[in-house]
Amino acid sequence: MHNPTLTLKELQRSGILLPQEEMLEVGRRSTQISIGIPKETSFQENRIPLVPQAVSIITAYGHQVIIEADAGKNANFQDKDYSEAGAQIAYSKEEIYKADIVIKVSPPTEEEIELIRPKQVFISAVQSSTQYGNIIRKLSAKKATAIAFNYLKDETGVYPVVKSMGEIAGSTAILIAAEYLSNVNEGKGLMLGGVTGIPPIEIVIIGAGIVGENAARAALGLGAEVRIFDNSLTRLSRIKNNLGNQLVFTALIQQDELAKRLATADVAIGALRAPEGRTPCVVTEQMVSDMKYGSVIVDVSIDQGGCFETSQPTNHTSPVFKRFGVTHYCVPNIPSRVAHTASIALSNIFAPILISIGEEGGIEKCLHKYAYMRSGVYLYQGILTNKFFGEMYQIPYKDIDLLMAAF
Repeated sequence: MHNPTLTLKELQRSGILLPQEEMLEVGRRSTQISIGIPKETSFQENRIPLVPQAVSIITAYGHQVIIEADAGKNANFQDKDYSEAGAQIAYSKEEIYKADIVIKVSPPTEEEIELIRPKQVFISAVQSSTQYGNIIRKLSAKKATAIAFNYLKDETGVYPVVKSMGEIAGSTAILIAAEYLSNVNEGKGLMLGGVTGIPPIEIVIIGAGIVGENAARAALGLGAEVRIFDNSLTRLSRIKNNLGNQLVFTALIQQDELAKRLATADVAIGALRAPEGRTPCVVTEQMVSDMKYGSVIVDVSIDQGGCFETSQPTNHTSPVFKRFGVTHYCVPNIPSRVAHTASIALSNIFAPILISIGEEGGIEKCLHKYAYMRSGVYLYQGILTNKFFGEMYQIPYKDIDLLMAAF
């Protein structure tokens, strides 16, 4: 049996690098499963859940991967790469939805739900929007088992996908800020970095979680002066310890102090996250109006509503707008901006999980054995198991642990 927390490199060593006769033996021990990967249809979603390298490992275990033509194109993975890795290229979504497990990045659309077969396993991100209740009801009618990978925990209690995408979003947010400080993008003409004899630029980061820490790390690497605000002393202490840099200043979120620091900042990063629901909006319109002309806001929290009162969602085609002379970058899906890197990160998480499902003999046996994987399940054979969704959409729900005991 294979642990679902194995890294991709460990899987490579145990799978694709085995002699051919041993690889065939691995395939005989496991239950062969088929995995379908449809092409993303959501606006500007460029990521793909499995890259060719992972597909080659999965197929080495005897499993089948069916991928829709051009599904990896926006992440710069070609059909040829997938076919050489052992995948079957499909030219219709109907072929994809014949698989045992369908995995994609964006939430399912109503059109895709029509293609889902009874008791099929569907893995994707989910959204807590008011419209998602209808999606859940339709998935429930199909008796599907649906897994939200952004709710999925590992055996240590960490949300691996949230952590991985947060690392990418945090680092990328600083690079985005650097772009919009430059003259090329009608910025102030500032360089985000340390130069001898010139004071470093000031960056305020609101939120001391994964996004905030990686944004701070990237900013410090470029020589900026960083101030981090959060409403948790524990998170501030952890981030200070993790970064271990004298240029990092930390403070609890207090309106007067935050307003004072924003007024002198060149860049402000919104990196607060709420466990459920909307991100707290901690920066008022007045505080933004007091910021320096030409400064830059990157509100990474915009996918949960944003933590700046002046924020409103934008997209990769028209990513910025100006308010009070301050450039606002409010694209909800920052990792899709670096889709190749983000796809590899997702694939490193999903490949071991999919292999484990096959090795354990299917999703039911896998969930029985690895209780921590149940955190991502919000529908089990059509029964809602997520309390938050149940209360939000007024849908009856049952505890997943009790359901697993009954099945």
